[in-house]
Amino acid sequence: MTERESLDARLAAERARWRAAGLERELVLASNALADFTSNDYLGLARHQQVIEAGREALREYGAGGRASRLLGGGSPFDERAEEALARWLGAEAALLFPSGYQANIGVVQALIGPGDVLLSDELNHASLIDAGRVARARTVVYRHSDPEDLERKLADVGAAARVLVATESVFSMDGDLAPLAELARAARARGAWMLVDEAHALGVLGASGAGAWSLLGNEFDDVLAARVVTGGKALGVTGAFVVGSAALRRHLLQRARSFVFTTAVSPAVSGALCAAIELAKRADDARAKLVRLSRALALGLGAPAPAAAIVPVVLGSESRALDAARAALAAGLDARAARPPRVPAGTSRLRLVCHEFNDDAELERLFAVVGPLLASDASRELPRAGADASSGEPDRAEPHAHDRRGRAQERRGARAVPLVVAGTDTGVGKTVVSALLARAADAHGGGAYWKAVQTGEESDTRAVLELSAARTFEPGAAFAKPASPHEAARAEGKSVDVEQLGGRLRANLAELGEGTLVVELAGGLAVPLTDEFTQLDWLARERWPLVLVARSGLGTLNHTLLSLEALRARHLEPRALFLVGESHPSNRAALAGLGHVAPILEVPLFERLSTSALDAWIARNDLTRVFEA
Repeated sequence: MTERESLDARLAAERARWRAAGLERELVLASNALADFTSNDYLGLARHQQVIEAGREALREYGAGGRASRLLGGGSPFDERAEEALARWLGAEAALLFPSGYQANIGVVQALIGPGDVLLSDELNHASLIDAGRVARARTVVYRHSDPEDLERKLADVGAAARVLVATESVFSMDGDLAPLAELARAARARGAWMLVDEAHALGVLGASGAGAWSLLGNEFDDVLAARVVTGGKALGVTGAFVVGSAALRRHLLQRARSFVFTTAVSPAVSGALCAAIELAKRADDARAKLVRLSRALALGLGAPAPAAAIVPVVLGSESRALDAARAALAAGLDARAARPPRVPAGTSRLRLVCHEFNDDAELERLFAVVGPLLASDASRELPRAGADASSGEPDRAEPHAHDRRGRAQERRGARAVPLVVAGTDTGVGKTVVSALLARAADAHGGGAYWKAVQTGEESDTRAVLELSAARTFEPGAAFAKPASPHEAARAEGKSVDVEQLGGRLRANLAELGEGTLVVELAGGLAVPLTDEFTQLDWLARERWPLVLVARSGLGTLNHTLLSLEALRARHLEPRALFLVGESHPSNRAALAGLGHVAPILEVPLFERLSTSALDAWIARNDLTRVFEA
């Protein structure tokens, strides 16, 4: 087999695994024959004749291509005209045009922070913000979705970082909810941090003249605002993106934003069309009012939370249910697409419905007729009900300054069981004892159970947890006699670990559990291979389950634990707690608190007599609320 054939075979195998998990995607162009509930063309400007003609005029005058990077003479005068028009609209000093929103987020984050700095990122932020932290090589700390209190705690734990940047979307792309910008800004100001706000789904829809969600705050928090990122490919109907801020920021980005410096300028057609689209969007108050009315009517009709802007998520749970709903919509002449992992967390696959100025009430009725029966067919499913007044049946107004994150999260997931992964820095660090503690403690937090994903060796961790915790247990996902890493133990029996089958078993266990917490213990250390090409760390990064990290308290823990934390954070994963197992070691704990920036740190002693009563005594002395929070 040639190297080319070997690569293609590996790619084919990976694609087969992706397909088996229900995650494979195809390129499917939108059809004009379908009613559009998918695109981000909120105001219908993509086909507006003034926008199209402005693009044509720019083409005729300056040609088809950007020709070079703007620092080497590429682009056209329309680039700066679009930047100036956008800045005026948003009441800012300046703006800089990038070819895409992805490049804009990468560029501004990498230009503002670097090694030794900290990025505080909402757990549901867009992939471009996640990748931006990786490119910048800053330490990324994830705070819980739209939770100012958790942000305050994380800001207090960052230590003496030179620069701290808080990044959030204003309207979240998959959930459609509005970030509590004022509370987040207040927390950032108290720590001396900056804020980066991605307004991709708010521009043109929210605020006076469509100037975005940040504009709803007035000028109160402008002192902490480093930049806003707005896109040209959504409400503006074109493409590209702008970083908006001070004139000093624009000059800095010209020198330091690598995704701007080292890319070809946009086509003159793009910036020419943007100039026209900006002027039209500013004046589109009637279109905005219609858009809000339609999106709220859609949400109310489907029992979904009242949307902040135009996005209405209908969470269906499994990938198959979401795909079935999308197919049913397509058969009825409706373009309504399924959103599945990794775009959304596992177990929250959904129809991501988007309303537009050009939709009408008749199309909404057709959508109700298709999606409504699918929802009603699952009587056990608890639909989220946020933002609706049960007495009047009318949706409440979105409130930009108040947000009950915990309540919204619980409403979105209903009473479904959730996993909590117990990962270790190495083998033999005490994961099974910690798993027993958590399975036992889960009774006070909605109930729980235990599951070992892969058991290797003759000793049964499942039996040990059952004896210690008296918790409900599930049979291991896979079991092998050899006490080795999963891939080696499986190979010794002529077998292999089927990662997709493990994921299916986990989801089946969650469904059977119904509600509460399923404590999932991994095998060995964090990066132990499940197969020759796929580690437990890869599995966590793909599925994005909540986790805790377990380490030894004594000699050798600093290196292993700090490296494990670095590996997790490089994948945008943040442990809910660090458990140190063994004799108390104050200096190691202090070093991990100062260098690892993880909280809480919980110490688990070497129990003189390991028993259920010993676990109960430890649980009574330690607050595990933050470990079990949704």
